Amino acid sequence: MLMAEGLDPIEAGKKLHEHGESQHSEGKAGAGHDKAEDRHSRIVQICEAVLLALVTVTAAWAGYSAARWGTASRVDIARSSTQRNIATRDDLTALTLRNFDSSTFNAWFIAFTLNSPQKEAIAIRRFRPQFRVAFDAWMATDPLHNPHAPPGPTYMPQYKLPAQAQANALDNDANAKFNAGNQAALTSDNYVRITVFLAAVLFLVGIGSSFKLHGVRYALITFGSVLLILSVVLIVRQPGLPSG
Repeated sequence: MLMAEGLDPIEAGKKLHEHGESQHSEGKAGAGHDKAEDRHSRIVQICEAVLLALVTVTAAWAGYSAARWGTASRVDIARSSTQRNIATRDDLTALTLRNFDSSTFNAWFIAFTLNSPQKEAIAIRRFRPQFRVAFDAWMATDPLHNPHAPPGPTYMPQYKLPAQAQANALDNDANAKFNAGNQAALTSDNYVRITVFLAAVLFLVGIGSSFKLHGVRYALITFGSVLLILSVVLIVRQPGLPSG
């Protein structure tokens, strides 16, 4: 029995078999494509999770360091202010003593010009013991006949004001504390600036999840990693935590 032209059962069977194989192959290809997509998605998610973990730890350290340096700055500046106040008080004490020494010396000098030994003795008895040492050393230079003698006892190396020396030492220490406080404030600002970079990394990772294209998410992860590395380098270049 003859069949219609082109409908040979053998050829039809072959075509059906080839079509089935084609559908099966396409199904396998689709399944493989889905598996590849899932694998890329997992890789992206793992990279984002690792980046988030590193950023979280780094940001916590930077924030803690900024707080410590900020506290150190405030403490140093407060100590500087306290020491400067004490230095001012000691300086006023030294100025009062210097004025007293000058007044007693002027009394002696007036008595000396009046050629009154009795009044000179009275004026000398009013000298402070520390000033008397400088006065005796000045008189030993023969100021009446020696043109190279110092102008007065206060110009002698023997003339010492402990309050003035203490005021100078405290003032120098106050300057050092103030400079240290300013430097600590700059270090705190540097750590705060680093946290800004780390916040940018968090932002990039956050918006990356809204993109379906893996290439875009990889690019954001790469850029975020660069910012993270830059932040770590900046942290390494900063001094360690302040002592105390």
